[in-house]
Amino acid sequence: MDKSLHIELIRDRFESEPRGSRTQAALHLVLRRLILDGELPAGSPLPPTRRLASELGVSRSTLVRVYEQMLVEGYLQSRGGSGTLVSEALPAALPGSARRTHPANYPTPASLATSLSRRGREIAQHATSSRIQGGAFLPGAPDVGLFPFATWRRLLAKNIRFEQRHLARYSHGGYGPLKAALADYLRASRRMSCSPRQILILNGSHQAIDLCARMLCDHGDHAWMEDPGYWGASNVLRANGLQIAPIPVDDEGLSLPPPGAPAAPRLIFVSPSSQYPTGVVMSLSRRMQLLELAETNNAWVIEDDYDNEIRYHPYTIGSLFGQARSQRVIYLGTFSKTMFPGLRLAYLVVPEQLAEAFAIGNAELYREGRMIEQAALAEFIDGGHLGAHLKRVRSIYQERRNVLRRAIESQLGDLVSTTGGLAGLHLPYFFTQLLDDVALSNEMLEAGIIVRPLSMYYANAANCRSGMVLGFAAIDAQTIETAAALLCRVVERRCRREEAFVHT
Repeated sequence: MDKSLHIELIRDRFESEPRGSRTQAALHLVLRRLILDGELPAGSPLPPTRRLASELGVSRSTLVRVYEQMLVEGYLQSRGGSGTLVSEALPAALPGSARRTHPANYPTPASLATSLSRRGREIAQHATSSRIQGGAFLPGAPDVGLFPFATWRRLLAKNIRFEQRHLARYSHGGYGPLKAALADYLRASRRMSCSPRQILILNGSHQAIDLCARMLCDHGDHAWMEDPGYWGASNVLRANGLQIAPIPVDDEGLSLPPPGAPAAPRLIFVSPSSQYPTGVVMSLSRRMQLLELAETNNAWVIEDDYDNEIRYHPYTIGSLFGQARSQRVIYLGTFSKTMFPGLRLAYLVVPEQLAEAFAIGNAELYREGRMIEQAALAEFIDGGHLGAHLKRVRSIYQERRNVLRRAIESQLGDLVSTTGGLAGLHLPYFFTQLLDDVALSNEMLEAGIIVRPLSMYYANAANCRSGMVLGFAAIDAQTIETAAALLCRVVERRCRREEAFVHT
């Protein structure tokens, strides 16, 4: 290849970088990638530094330093009289050097089949989390603008300044004062009696579920999941080799025993105080049935209490953990909804007989950390800041929920029905006539509005219903009304289209 063509190739790649990023490091990466991809073949000459620097709009000294670094790394070689060449010691076709037809860092579907393990393929194929994490109507998202970050920064700074050495070490199951604060908090807010020893602090609810699966289940064990239910928990359990059995949910919660009950479970995952995504509260009789079934089958129940602290009624729905006579329930709590998702702190409350083993398992598998945040969180709870924050956001979220309900139900009327709404950050709406909720979701996404199709939460196609899951907490009333008006127009248009198709 002629040197002039090299110049054009290098210039085009370098100029495709954002203007503020055209640095020495960026130039080095551009040249290295061209060599590794085979676009600058082994033995081909590079342009003289003076000419190339002029074409790229960089100083010659910058380009000289890049050439020198690549000579040291072995990508280039210097030959007297011939200038600087791409090293002839490099193979003609490096792995992955074929021309890319997909964006860099994104594997092609074909490569997934050969690159990933069976478990990796399962995780990738069942992934349903969105890369978009803001806006109308993203479910499960709190309004982080309401969080008292000034107080939080002050507590973090305090613990960094005065307790740095103490908090720089590992801990056994979490920061002791935080576990004590949580024991008191759960006693008052969730009617639970537990000791700090039973509490384990983890980095998010998915890690907590993963720990439960690893410590309590063997490959091939059966797990019962609510249907519809939380896909994130299903994916974590499936990745640990569990056989997932979807169990229908009705207006009393998990159906027990279900018709044609599957094999006895080792693990049962439920959200009894506010079922996800329907918002149904599990009845007392179903709770008693569930606890009896767990005892009879030597099964463990994971109680996911993900958003019951954000409730819009004056009474407290007690936890399943607090109702259990025998110790077969593991309580899972998180601060992602009550504080902010990026905190990534969750906790388990485990039966006494599991406490030490779980603490050891956590230390061996993940190692403890985040001690400065844990110390700040302990003070945040003890100082009454969490309680005050929850009291404030409950009233704001309740008003936003009411705005959403009026906007949707006044316009769509009998086209939709809903359940729940007593707690949490979203409302589920079921369509009362045939409607493709996935197609609706895709159309709304093009308009910048996130509408989660209700059908995606079902594992059993026989039970599947179409609808939409709408988050309301993270957006103000005006945004809710504007987005809801557009959504309702699209739903009505699609319903008319479906009716016309049926009649033809």
